[in-house]
Amino acid sequence: MMIEITKADYEKVEEKMQKSIDNLQENFNSIRAGRANPHVLDKIMIDYYGTPSPINTVANIQVPEARMITIQPWDASNLKEIEKAIQSSDLGINPTNDGKMLRLVFPMLTEDRRKDLVKQVKTYGEEAKVVIRNVRRDCIDKMRAANKKKELTDDSLKEYEEQVQKITDKYIKNVDDTCAKKEKELMEI
Repeated sequence: MMIEITKADYEKVEEKMQKSIDNLQENFNSIRAGRANPHVLDKIMIDYYGTPSPINTVANIQVPEARMITIQPWDASNLKEIEKAIQSSDLGINPTNDGKMLRLVFPMLTEDRRKDLVKQVKTYGEEAKVVIRNVRRDCIDKMRAANKKKELTDDSLKEYEEQVQKITDKYIKNVDDTCAKKEKELMEI
């Protein structure tokens, strides 16, 4: 029995590739770029009554100035826990505790630090491209297996490979554009 390649097959490929773009964006949000971005706290967890919880679920996070974040826990007893979690993270900022809230002041980035962050952006970009290429390979391998079993014609396989390559090229370009935008943002003074 012959299988038919449908629009849904291409949508599945795009959906998988889009996940790598979303993940890339999450990674970029966690990069400290000299200005206050509350997303840098997204991956920092605290122990909230025995459950690991992100800071934004136990505190009010605000950005009152371009280079400052304030964190005010809803339960004041969590203040020390949040402070310890931030200090032990890779954020590189020591919070100021006034007994009611924490203040994170982001210093201006040095040229060397900017270059390190650009390298990190490029690494994240390459990882996203590898994921996209792996999705392409897996999808094409699946269709080649169907072709070997005579469930898919050679012409259909060739057309599928061309379409998947076009989708792959689109997402690789998206990664490149996203990385270039983030690099430009990091290099601004």
